[in-house]
Amino acid sequence: MTEPPIVLIVEDEPLLRMAAADMVESAGFTVIEAANATEAVSILESRTDIRIVFSDIDMPHGIDGMKLAALIRTRWPPIEIILVSGHINAPDVELPARSLFFSKPYDERRVVSAMKAFAYPN
Repeated sequence: MTEPPIVLIVEDEPLLRMAAADMVESAGFTVIEAANATEAVSILESRTDIRIVFSDIDMPHGIDGMKLAALIRTRWPPIEIILVSGHINAPDVELPARSLFFSKPYDERRVVSAMKAFAYPN
């Protein structure tokens, strides 16, 4: 049996990060957590097995989720990206290629469905 796909969750709010990790693990994925984009970049530089990055857009201290997504698309093109925000509407977001956006609070079923579509393309 193959290993479950790995999802990197990038969220600065610990409770939201834990809730997202529970959602993703319950869907059958392996989870790695990062508290900010700088930590996420460090993790991405040290691993080659991350399939999806699930990131909040609104993060303090330097790189936000949009800049992280652009960096991922440039440096790690095979990685799929899902961005979420409670402060931005979808029409206001210019996403990198092969990225999805969900407003918070997001529908967990829709997010999990998107992750499965990214991880297991037909």
